[in-house]
Amino acid sequence: MKENIPFSNLDRAGIIKDLQNTEYDLVVIGGGITGGGIALDAASRGLKVALVEKGDFASGTSSKSTKLIHGGLRYLKQFDFWLVKEVGSERAIVHKLAPHLVLPEKMLLPLIEGGSYGKWLTSIGLKVYDILAQVTGDDKRKMLEKKEALALEPLLPKKILKGAGYYAEYRTDDARLTIENIKTSLQYGAKALNYAEVTEFLYKEDKVAGVKVKDAVSGEEFAIKSSYVISAAGPWVDELRTINNSKKGKRLHLTKGVHLVFPHEKLPVKQSVYFDVPDGRMIFAIPRGKITYVGTTDTNYNHDKDKVTTDLADAIYLISAVNNMFPGINLEMEDIESSWAGLRPLIHEEGKSASELSRKDEIFTSDSGLISMAGGKLTGYRKMAERAVNRIARKMEEENEVKLPECNTSKIPLCGSDFKKFKHVKKYIAEVHERIAPEGFSEYDSWFLVTNYGKQTESILENYAKLKHKDPRVRLAMAELHFGITHEMVLNPMDFFIRRTGRLYFDIHSVRSLLEPVLDEFKKLFKSDAAQIKSWQETMERELEEHSNYSLERV
Repeated sequence: MKENIPFSNLDRAGIIKDLQNTEYDLVVIGGGITGGGIALDAASRGLKVALVEKGDFASGTSSKSTKLIHGGLRYLKQFDFWLVKEVGSERAIVHKLAPHLVLPEKMLLPLIEGGSYGKWLTSIGLKVYDILAQVTGDDKRKMLEKKEALALEPLLPKKILKGAGYYAEYRTDDARLTIENIKTSLQYGAKALNYAEVTEFLYKEDKVAGVKVKDAVSGEEFAIKSSYVISAAGPWVDELRTINNSKKGKRLHLTKGVHLVFPHEKLPVKQSVYFDVPDGRMIFAIPRGKITYVGTTDTNYNHDKDKVTTDLADAIYLISAVNNMFPGINLEMEDIESSWAGLRPLIHEEGKSASELSRKDEIFTSDSGLISMAGGKLTGYRKMAERAVNRIARKMEEENEVKLPECNTSKIPLCGSDFKKFKHVKKYIAEVHERIAPEGFSEYDSWFLVTNYGKQTESILENYAKLKHKDPRVRLAMAELHFGITHEMVLNPMDFFIRRTGRLYFDIHSVRSLLEPVLDEFKKLFKSDAAQIKSWQETMERELEEHSNYSLERV
C-alpha cells in the first residue's frame, strides 16, 4: 500500500490543481458507495483515478438506506437466487474488511397467523438462504417455537404469534462505509473531491475523454482529462446519460424509502425484528444505541431528487405497521425523534410495482464510451465495483493490450480497521471506555467512537487532549470535527452532523446542543463571515425541523 495521502479541504486548491494538470486513467462520477467502491478497486489495481461528487460524499442514496449489510432474504420470494447468493456471501467479506463498522446483528422473523411466511416455508427458505450465503457456525438459522420467540422479544403479539425464524445479518452506517472506502482509495493514489458537479463531458474523436466540473465552493470551472469515465451517480445516472446524448433503451425507476427514528424507550425491542405489514410488505425495526429505527417504505418517486422528504403518509404507514406488530407499543406522531428519506435507483421494468423491481445492478455503455452503473444494493457494492472495473480492464486489453491485475479488494482493510475479529472491536470499545469514563462519558460514547472511526479514535482522543473547551462533550465533538475537517473533507456543519457522525438521525438532541459551538469553530477555523455562518445555521435548523417530529399541523 502506498503512503497515506492527506485528505483535507485545507488542501482543496491543491487537489483541484492536481485534477486539472493530470491525465487520469479513470474518472468516477459519484461519491456514494458505488463510486467509492469503484475508486478503491481501480486505484488498488494500479489505475490513476479521480472521483468527483456534486454534493457531499454519501449525500444521496448512500446515507439513506436501511443501513444493513444483509443477504436480502425477501428476494427468495422473487426466486432471485443469484442476488441472494452474491450479497449473502459478501456480508462476511465486508465485515472482515471493517469489523468495527459492519457489526453482527441477529434478526428475528416472527411467524404470525395469516402472515407472509409460514413455518415450513420459512424453515426451508432460511435453510436455502444459509446455503446460498455460505453461512456457518452460530450464524446458521434456527427455528423458534412461540415461547422461545417471546423470550427473545416480549413485545411480539402473543395472540397471533406462531413462532419465529432466527438468523444473522450485519448492521452498518452506510455513510461511514462510503467515506472509509474513499479514504482507503486515496492510499492507492486516487484523488477525490466533493461539491464538484460534472456539467459536461470532454470528447476526443467522438469518444468520452474526460469531464468538465464546477466547484461549488469557489465557483471555479475546470476540466479533468481521462481515458475512461464511469458514472456511478445513483438517481442522477439518467441525467448524465442525457448530457451524453445516450439515454436510450433501459432507464431508471426511482422509488422512495423512508425510515422513522424513535427513542429506544418508546420502541424497546431487544434486537432487530423483520416483520409483516398487513399489505404484504416486510419492515425492519432495528435498535441502535439510544434509538430504534423502523423502515422502509417503497413507493414510486417522480419529484425533486435533491429534496426527498418524509411526508405524513409515510409516517402513518410505518407507525401503523409497528403498532400492528407490537400491540403494546401504541406509537404516535409525537414519538418520532428523527427520520430520513432516500431514493433507490432501480432499473425500470414494465408492469412491475416498486416492490417487485429487481435490485440487481446493470452496466450501460454508450456509443461514446460512457460507462454507467445503476441498480444494486449496499451489500453488493464491492462486487458491483469489481464488475465495473472489469469492464474497463477488458477495454484496456482490447484497445491498448494492457492487462490489469484481478480485483483484490476482498483483502484490503478499510481505514480505521486494525481488527482481526469482532471480539477485538468489543475489547477496544471497553479500553476506550476506561479511558474516557473519568471525564463523565458513558459506554454509549465509547461505542459511538469505535463503531464510527475504529482505530482512528486514537487521533480523535489526541485532539481531545489538546483542546481547551470546559464542557467535555463539546470538547470531544470538536475533536471529531477537527478530524473530519483534516481527514474527511468536512466543509460545513451538514457534512459533520449528517454524513460523518450520523447525529441528525441517531442522536438529534446532541445536534441542538452542539450546533452553536460547531458554528463557532467553523468561524474560527475558516474565517467564515457572518453571512455564511447565518446561512449554515438556518440550513441546520431547517434540517432539524424537517427530520424531527411529524404532526398533522405541519402537513
